[in-house]
This record gives sequence, C-alpha cells and structure tokens, in this order.
Amino acid sequence: MLAEVKGLNEECGVFAIFGHEKAAELTFYGLHALQHRGQQGAGIVTSDGEQLHIHKGIGLVNAVFDQQQLASLKGTSAIGHVRYATEEESGFENVQPLLFRSQTSSMALAHNGKIVNDFALKTQLEAQGSILQTTSDTEVIAHLIKRGGYLALADAIKQALGMVKGAYALVLLTEDQLFVALDPYGLRPLSLGQIEGAYVVASETCAFDLVGAEHVREVKPGELLVIDKNGLTSTLFATPMQRSLCAMEYVYFARPDSDLNGLNVHASRKVMGKQLAKEASVEADVVTGVPDSSISAAIGFAEETSIPYELGLIKNRYIGRTFIEPTQSSREQGVKMKLSPVRGIVNGKRVVMVDDSIVRGTTSRRIVRLLKEAGATEVHVRIAAPPIKNPCFYGVDTSVTGDLIAAQYSIEEMAEEIGADSLAFLSVEGLEKSLVQVDSIEQGICKACFTGRYPTEIHLNTASATDK
Repeated sequence: MLAEVKGLNEECGVFAIFGHEKAAELTFYGLHALQHRGQQGAGIVTSDGEQLHIHKGIGLVNAVFDQQQLASLKGTSAIGHVRYATEEESGFENVQPLLFRSQTSSMALAHNGKIVNDFALKTQLEAQGSILQTTSDTEVIAHLIKRGGYLALADAIKQALGMVKGAYALVLLTEDQLFVALDPYGLRPLSLGQIEGAYVVASETCAFDLVGAEHVREVKPGELLVIDKNGLTSTLFATPMQRSLCAMEYVYFARPDSDLNGLNVHASRKVMGKQLAKEASVEADVVTGVPDSSISAAIGFAEETSIPYELGLIKNRYIGRTFIEPTQSSREQGVKMKLSPVRGIVNGKRVVMVDDSIVRGTTSRRIVRLLKEAGATEVHVRIAAPPIKNPCFYGVDTSVTGDLIAAQYSIEEMAEEIGADSLAFLSVEGLEKSLVQVDSIEQGICKACFTGRYPTEIHLNTASATDK
C-alpha cells in the first residue's frame, strides 16, 4: 500500500471544546488540522446540555462530514478523533469517539495512545460480566469508569486510570462536563487552549491556529482537567513521572507548525539536522529531504555544512493511500507515483538524502534507486534520528522487532541493503542534545524505540497489536 512509502504510521489525534456555540464546526476544523495523525476514521460527539449527539465514519474528515451532518451535531461542547488503525483493527465499531448511554447519564470517550495492560484488564472485565463490543482499549477505560459505581465521575475516572498502564491522551464528554487526562509519563502530546472564553484541547497546537484559539499550556503528566459551567479545575490522578514525550513526535509525527512542550517542531528538526551534520558530514554537491517531515532536518543539515539545499524530490499530493495492491511491483510503482526526483537538480550530482527514519528499509531502497535513475552519481543517506531497533508498545505501528531493519543489520549492511553510498544516523546523545532542555524536568523524551529502555512496565502478551 502507499502508506508503506514512509514505513511509520501516524498515531491518532484528539480535539475537544467546551462552551462554544460553534462546537461541532470548530471540532471539524480542529480534526482537519490533525488529519496527518490518522486517515482511516473520524468522529465527533457533541452535547447540548441534555443529550449527546454522534456522527463518525471511515475515511478522511472531509469524507465523513458534510454541512448537514455538522448541523445535526447540536450543542456547545464536543470531542473529536481522527484515527489510525492496523488492518486487523480497522472496523467501523472501533472508530472513535465511543459513545456509551445509560439511564442516568451518557459519556463519550476518545484517546490517543495504547494501553499496554489491556489484555489483562479485558480478561478481568469479562470475568466480571462485561461484554466488550470493540477491540479498542478505549472501551476498556469506559468499563473501568462505570465500575466506579456511585462514585462522583471525576473520582471514578481517577480510580479507572489508576488501573491503566501505558500511553494515553484522553478526552471524555458527558452532558454537562468535559474531562481531559494525560498519562503519568506524558507519552502523548496534549495541549490546552482558549477561544472566546471557551476551553479547547488538542493533540497538537496546529489545531489551535486553525480555529483561532490561544495556546495556554501543555496538559501535565498525571493531570485530570474537569471543565464545566463553573470553569476549569485541575487535579492529579497519579504522581507525575519524568516526562517521556515520544521522540518520534518531534522526528516525524507532529506537524512542523506545532509546538510540543514549548519547542517548535520545525525548529527542533532543523537543530536535529544541524547536529546530524556535525556528527556525519560528507562531501556532496546538494542536500535534499524526503517530503514532508524530513525537509526541516535537511535544511538544517544544509545550513551547517554549507552544501546547497534543493528540492531533489517532489511529493505528489493527489495520490491516495490504499488503492495500490500490496505487491512488489505495485509498491515500486507506488513510490514513483508518490515521489518524483527532480532530474535537473540531481543529475550528475553527489546527493545527500536526509530522511527522518528507516523502519523496514524498503522505502529508502526505492528512493535511493529513484535518485540514481535520475542521474545522481552518489547518494549519501543521512537519518535525523537514531536507528529504530526496538518495537513501540505505546501506539506507533512498529510492534514487531523482526520488521525493523536496524535490529537485523549493522549500519554498513543497511547501507548495502538500501543501495546507498554511505549511511549515518543521528546519535541518541545528539537527539537528546537537540530536544531535551537540561534545566526542565518536564522536557524529557521517550527513546525506547532507539534504546530499548521503556518508561513503563511492558505486558508483552498485549503489545503485539496497535489499535490507536
């Protein structure tokens, strides 16, 4: 499939708003800004103060919603979700938000992340009589909350999240309240904003820019926000741990115009590119980046080395993700349809191709071949991140070590596999130097896919699937 062009699949995105007469419309635009985080499903739930209204579907935000459907989503508060799913988890029933109705009150949930102990929790819930309707771990959280019985909802949420292990940025909507929670390690991004007196929450600040909201602050690890007609209340449901925001958010997932933990993504990628150049410079005639997430790092690399930066690869933005059959020949053709070398730029040149990561190696091999077919005399591949040697269990679709080329080969062997004249990666130390502010304990990053050191306990019997 064409999604394999990059090798990494996006996480998911959440958006929420409370206290605005255009809640559904603003949520639609917010999800549109977060579309890069998931293209396989989208949904919105709104509240009019008495009832929850829902619409969701499979596909892109623009395909799921039209003006009539948005008009039917009445209310001044809303939560929304864009979804990435593995092929095994791609059913409509898993599209979020998930809505649960009861005689007393209803609630809708959406979250970005992965619960690593969901298998154990599902086993426990089923033994206690719960009947699960989806394979989503979001539903597990809902069942745990309802097990709180007569507890106040905020207390029931705290109790439920105390049983959950893993990564989650959670938004929960009832008829009259919005709840927002971030896991104790802050593995997923989540920010708080305001617009015209209304509170807004989003996975990335680029969503605030689109709807005209002001970025207030990051949601803190272990924090539970309760937003209602009386305003916003903040409390902790768990002891905050050393911040471990997924490093791949900076490397690949987040949009360049987003700010994560006070750092602009584009600026961070430029710094990573500069650091990469310091560590692995090479004699060449031109630097180019693989669109889109590698462009910033390529600019940084070029600035540091004084090698001219050029658009050596052009991305065709009108190619879909799923219509190419997953055969070897169609994948080769798919890369040519997705990326085109600029022959007039690379012909007869020694090219530095900067990319953000190498996962399986197949995409890098095809791009190197494209550049050489276009006349590049040498192609030196530089990766603005360390080698991905370990699976991610927190929501990134790299949960099988055997799929990771860096776990199987040395760098020299990888260079031969992809056909590059040379290959080098940013060091883990270089990544940390680029991203981590030493004087801020909240600025830590999760480097588990590079180092194998996971911030949380990992339940291996649950970690083979990614449904967020």
